[in-house]
Amino acid sequence: MSTMKRSVLTVSRLAGRFTSGVRVLPSFLIAGGQRCGTTSLYRALAQHPLLLKPCLHKGVHYFDVNYARPLSWYQAHFPLKAGVALLAHRYGGRPLAFESSPYYLFHPLAGARIAADLPGVKLIVLVRDPVARAYSAHAHEVARGFDTESHFEYAVELESGRLAGAEPAFRADPYAVHHSHRHHAYLARGRYAEQLDRLEPLFGRDRILVLDSHRFFADPEHVHDRVLEFLGVPHLAYPAFDRHNGRFTAKPMPAAVERRLRDYFEPYDAALVRWLGGEPSWRR
Repeated sequence: MSTMKRSVLTVSRLAGRFTSGVRVLPSFLIAGGQRCGTTSLYRALAQHPLLLKPCLHKGVHYFDVNYARPLSWYQAHFPLKAGVALLAHRYGGRPLAFESSPYYLFHPLAGARIAADLPGVKLIVLVRDPVARAYSAHAHEVARGFDTESHFEYAVELESGRLAGAEPAFRADPYAVHHSHRHHAYLARGRYAEQLDRLEPLFGRDRILVLDSHRFFADPEHVHDRVLEFLGVPHLAYPAFDRHNGRFTAKPMPAAVERRLRDYFEPYDAALVRWLGGEPSWRR
């Protein structure tokens, strides 16, 4: 990041903090999962004039790694109430602020924090073939320098040991940030049903929309309509749908590794049926 851009962000954050009391809080969150198309959905929804993204960047990460900060810090990232009122008058509908932080789904404390601080908020969760997700996540973390183990198979073998200290760390300090829990959970993040089942008692089934990202990319208009219906927002026009943050690895996953991981994820994929209302696309 350039010095000028960093200075602009600093000034913007300070201005937002002083005006947090006259800003809105989000009505819905894209809560994950990681490497499942959240950026693409976020950018598509942000083109709707009644869906208002954060003022500075896509993911605020308040409820996972920034929760030691006050709620006013979080609120400072969102639009002013006066501007929201103008949009409501112009379009005849209620504008909804939102953000997208893919770690919210996986972080064990984020759900309870969201439920406490944003009563009535809705969650949108995207899920993807967990084997492909794991492979993509590993390539992503290696490219960003967050994983020094460049061999996917070995990184998977290391996972349980790397994550072993996470739960004790969060119990000892709820504001702790655990590097491996955030960056090395290649298999654990793909056990989507476990994470959704943890959220259900906090939000209720009707406030959580689970989307198959394969179907989103294959038929984005249909999924876009489902999201607007879920949010209670009028359809005005279809946005431009683009795929963002795609990362392709040079080598295909070894067949033996893929077979082993498909067997591993089978019971977790089966448990997704009730959330998706049918079989996940990758099981067909």
